[in-house]
Amino acid sequence: MTPARSRSLAAAALAVAALLATAAPAVQAAPAPVAAAAPDIPLANVKAHLTQLQSIATANGGNRAHGRAGYKASVDYVRAKLDAAGYTTSLQQFTSGGATGYNLIADWPGGDPNRVLMAGSHLDSVTSGAGINDNGSGSAAVLETALAVSRAQLAPDKHLRFAWWGAEELGLVGSKYYVSNLASTERAKLAGYLNFDMIGSPNPGYFVYDDDPVIEQTFKDYYAGLSIPTEIETEGDGRSDHAPFKNAGVPVGGLFSGADYTKTSAQAQKWGGTAGQAFDRCYHSSCDTTANINDTALDRNSDAVAHAVWTLSAGTGTPPTGTVFSNAADVAVPDNGAVVTSPVAVTGRTGNAPSALKVGVDIKHTYRGDLVVDLLAPDGTAYRLKNSSSSDSADNVVATYTVNASAETANGTWKLQVRDIAAQDTGYIDSWQLTF
Repeated sequence: MTPARSRSLAAAALAVAALLATAAPAVQAAPAPVAAAAPDIPLANVKAHLTQLQSIATANGGNRAHGRAGYKASVDYVRAKLDAAGYTTSLQQFTSGGATGYNLIADWPGGDPNRVLMAGSHLDSVTSGAGINDNGSGSAAVLETALAVSRAQLAPDKHLRFAWWGAEELGLVGSKYYVSNLASTERAKLAGYLNFDMIGSPNPGYFVYDDDPVIEQTFKDYYAGLSIPTEIETEGDGRSDHAPFKNAGVPVGGLFSGADYTKTSAQAQKWGGTAGQAFDRCYHSSCDTTANINDTALDRNSDAVAHAVWTLSAGTGTPPTGTVFSNAADVAVPDNGAVVTSPVAVTGRTGNAPSALKVGVDIKHTYRGDLVVDLLAPDGTAYRLKNSSSSDSADNVVATYTVNASAETANGTWKLQVRDIAAQDTGYIDSWQLTF
């Protein structure tokens, strides 16, 4: 961000006047639905699961890797807890490297079967160790959140599904198998997938995936409530089990506390810990045991898992009117340059678009006040989502807008249109989506 922005007031006034003269009907950002508060996830319970996973590894050659007895014993442990809590569980079997692998899927009864919220983590370790942070931490937090759903007898609007993936360490094999074997009709029912891979690192950071803007903001809001700054997750981007879902067009998000990247001085100043040291010095090593966990990070992140599940599984109480259409391809926004667009093709709808069309926008930019953002209907009609503002110096546009698009035919190519009207700062459209 440049510290000084010497703009001509006359030029700015002319630019604003020109924009206002052509502005489409204004739209307001939609308020988040009010959801029941998530319970506190007991750290002791999460750590008890980690103790069991450590014991399983110790009794089975020191690891819980794909194709090894320790992995199957880990699956059996998690499944027994879920079965006792009232879940419908199933094992999905696959083969990788000549060995049998398993995905464990658990469905909570009830909720709209056409809107499914999933939360998952990989349960396998590498062969060199017990994998307690990577990824017993995520697996235990997801398990305890699922058990908390049962204890609360939660009756969410969306259907809840939890998953523990096999053979992630061999290249996301289990999650890729699951997604590729989902029928397109079932894939379309997935309202979101939340991924938790390494959330108890001993020298932790607080990283949030920047994929789906609604999921991202849900996590950011939680940490903001704790006065904990977050950063966008980049170290493991595309390297964990959210990637197959994202590639299939499913909205994804998640948390991460760091692996073998080095914590900077700035990060240590805001999060504590040791600068110049890896977030997890035992990453993929034999020392990734129960001693390799930061209790504070594990506690906070486990509570964040529950917060996201409770918040994102809630709805307005009204029946769904459609599905999500999205585009995650990056589009550069030229500095003080031409208009750019990102298309989304809407198909399979009948009649007109709804009067409360949700437009989720995620634009990365170092001075968001420079941006004018519109939604273009298939016939070219423009709906103003955001005006420029010379006083808005914050980064990024991450918001969900509500548009009365009832005059527009639903099917066709909709476009997000973005223009940067001032010099010195740049960015790009990261992703956006329409929810009918």
